This record gives sequence, structure tokens and C-alpha cells, in this order.
Amino acid sequence: MIEARATSRYIRTSAQKAGLVLDLIRGKDVNRALATLKFARKSVAEDIAKALRSAIANAQQKDGFSGDVDRLYVSACYANQGPSQKRVRPAPMGRAFRVLKRTAHLTVQVAERAEKIVPLAAGDDKPKRRSRQAKPKAKE
Repeated sequence: MIEARATSRYIRTSAQKAGLVLDLIRGKDVNRALATLKFARKSVAEDIAKALRSAIANAQQKDGFSGDVDRLYVSACYANQGPSQKRVRPAPMGRAFRVLKRTAHLTVQVAERAEKIVPLAAGDDKPKRRSRQAKPKAKE
């Protein structure tokens, strides 16, 4: 089974906000995840979609890939906290407030679903049908 991952580092959002969007696509197949990200109303969705497309491209480059992108799904996705930029905002009476401009590292991992193989019983080409028997009429 093929697994591939892509990481986008130093994305200018908090890990908590990115995690809300990542929860929407976890476990979905890649085409459905891209459609979900396209219509998500969060700005970080574009960065996540870019990482997802990169992970799909990484999976296609691996040896042993079947060539069918439709079999890929998002097996894991998470956001880790990156470094925060410390800034100072002036406040009244000579004071100052600290502002943290947070960053996040986004990781998206895709994997290939295993094919479902349904074994047939020996000698059975067609499933057997049960014959319907007429119910006896109730006596009045």
C-alpha cells in the first residue's frame, strides 16, 4: 500500500484554526477532499489544498503506485504549531501589549485504499435464488 505525505511549513495562521478545516477532510477520498476545500469559507483552505495536491503528486511518483488517483484517500492530516513572531502594540499611558503572530506547519498524508476482493464459493457462478412457496389461505 502506497503512502505519501506533504508538509507546508510556516503558514501564517494558528494551528487551531487550521485544525478546524483539516477535520473536514480527514478520511475522505482525495477528490471529495479537494471539493470540500474549494468551498470552505476559511482562507487556510487554499494552503491545505495546495499541500493535498502536493501529497497526491508525491504518491504518483512512488514505485508501486497503481496509477488510479481515485483510490487515494486522506489517511492523516494535522497542524503543528510553528514559531510565533512577537510584536509590540502601543497602549495608552506609555504601556505596550505583546502581539503574537502565530504560524503553523500543515501535514497531509494520503494512502491508497486496498482493493476489495469478494471470493466466490467453488462452483457458484450465479447466486442461488430461493423459490417462493405459496402460503396456504386462511380458512374463514
